[in-house]
Amino acid sequence: MQTLPSFLSFKPRDFSLPNSSWGSEMMRMYDHYNSQCEVETEGGEKQEGKWRRLPSYNRLLKYATGGLYLSKMIQSNARLFTRHIRDPGAAFEYVLFVNSEEQKCVCIFQAGHLLEGPPGHVHGGAIATMIDTVTGTHATVLSGPVMTANLNINYRSPIPLGSTVLLESSLDKKEGRKTFIRCRVTSTDGSKLHSETSALFLSITVSHLLLGV
Repeated sequence: MQTLPSFLSFKPRDFSLPNSSWGSEMMRMYDHYNSQCEVETEGGEKQEGKWRRLPSYNRLLKYATGGLYLSKMIQSNARLFTRHIRDPGAAFEYVLFVNSEEQKCVCIFQAGHLLEGPPGHVHGGAIATMIDTVTGTHATVLSGPVMTANLNINYRSPIPLGSTVLLESSLDKKEGRKTFIRCRVTSTDGSKLHSETSALFLSITVSHLLLGV
């Protein structure tokens, strides 16, 4: 049997899949949404559900169409900020699901020990990073490539290190190049509100990314 050359058989690591660092609540929520990505009809056939899991790599550009070539041009050693730490569970552990029909996106986020701000709790900047990641990804799904224009975050209650929370993103409105998104960070049962955000993203072209304009 003929085998493929190693460079053709290489598969990038998908960081949105479960690993040994995921706690029971992270796994429970993952199973809850992942089970809705594919449903069984009355006839026993499988079909797409209302949710879709988004794969996540350590660099967005590298695994996009034509990205391997472009990544050599634009700092090939760059890594996505939330995915550059190799140690599972140490920092940002998260997975995103999108619901195109309802124009919603949900993120299950487990905060690692390297994200400490106030003793025993997650740094506000790390929370903002996750909010920007989730709302930006959601805006990209809705409008194509975008860049953040504004994030307005109201922090309501701290997030304990090691805990699992939900980030729920929804479309507010679209006006030309502008996409307005709202996001809530809550406990997984929805009983505690950690933060509320309104965000604005501007649609861009690939030339904006390549030329930095």
